[in-house]
Amino acid sequence: MAGAVLITGTIGLDIENTVTYQSFSLLLTFLVLAFAASWFFRARFSVQRSLPRLGTAGQPLAYRIRIQNKTARPQAGLTLMENLADARPVFSDWLEFKRAEGRRARSFRFGERRLANPFNPATLREGEIPALPPHGESEVRVEILPRRRGALRFTGATVARTDPFGLFRSCVTISAPQTVLILPKRYWLPPIALPGSMKYQEGGVALAANVGRSDEFVALRDYRRGDPMRHIHWRSWAKVGRPIVKEFEDEFFVRHALVLDTFIAEPYSEVLEEAVSVAASFACTVLTQESLLDLLFVGAESYCFTAGRGLGHADRMLEIMAGVHACREKAFTALEHLVLTHISGVSGCVCVLLTWDEPRREFVKKLQFLGVPVLVLVIVRPGEPKPDAGPLRDEPEKFHVLEIGKIEEQLAALK
Repeated sequence: MAGAVLITGTIGLDIENTVTYQSFSLLLTFLVLAFAASWFFRARFSVQRSLPRLGTAGQPLAYRIRIQNKTARPQAGLTLMENLADARPVFSDWLEFKRAEGRRARSFRFGERRLANPFNPATLREGEIPALPPHGESEVRVEILPRRRGALRFTGATVARTDPFGLFRSCVTISAPQTVLILPKRYWLPPIALPGSMKYQEGGVALAANVGRSDEFVALRDYRRGDPMRHIHWRSWAKVGRPIVKEFEDEFFVRHALVLDTFIAEPYSEVLEEAVSVAASFACTVLTQESLLDLLFVGAESYCFTAGRGLGHADRMLEIMAGVHACREKAFTALEHLVLTHISGVSGCVCVLLTWDEPRREFVKKLQFLGVPVLVLVIVRPGEPKPDAGPLRDEPEKFHVLEIGKIEEQLAALK
């Protein structure tokens, strides 16, 4: 309508040779009346969301909103729109992202795959509100599509009503802050024979109430310095006059390390996002195979989170991965030191890497030297050449290159 007013107003300047000015007058009248009518919407509302605690990136998130009319007049023809917190980064991060994107772009390649906007947290859809009686309320089903992992913050909701001509919408914004955690996207994995077998865990008896095959009484023996007080057999102590403790079977169980590489210079990297998704997929699968899993990664600090068989749950590990960010202040040696510190009780190691350079090759060589079975997954961008397996050249089944855009089908082919 605004474009038609502009065109007819320009053409209608010559009122002696054209009657277009008549159309201009009519269209401008409609536009002014519609704009004036939009100012008469002064209703008051309250909203209450029934949000789930968790969502998943790339999967629709449906929930219900209860809206109440706080006026003595009926309200009809309303539309509900969600308002999200401003997710735009600081200028320096945005500029660095655009520069990195420009370095990868190739001239005169118009059909080249373009990255999705990493700053858009979700795709929102409007909901139609049923007619509200005076001081009445109703429920609206809303569905949004989270685009990335992390905290999705709502600031409020907007109720809109269109004017009689359908040209303007009057809006009333209601403050309703709320947050839902969006978990990483996950891929389906076939049953995979992960490297490693059952291994003795030093101090495993202390974990026996939760994991492994222990907590099975074996014999009695004299107390030794450092034995837990809860293992003292009080009746035997009373009988013989010296401390006697219960001895249990040693603890043996499978324990895998899931190593997530976060060392990348680019903020909002697509490679890092896919690496987190692959790691999350393995976390869910490994836990269903009744083994213990250590998630190891480096951010502002070095992190080791253990889950599986009573020590933790897959949801908790996914919540941790939802907050993983690129580590740009430290070197890859920080992750290497973290893994080698925890490697003594590990049966096998799954490494999700962002590149396959010399430091990462040396890291895998050290794991091989220590006799730790490894499974290496390297994430690459579309069109990048497949890197050489290096130290895993003689064991090709333990080295896999996952190309962005084909990761789901490549993971499904793993054995």
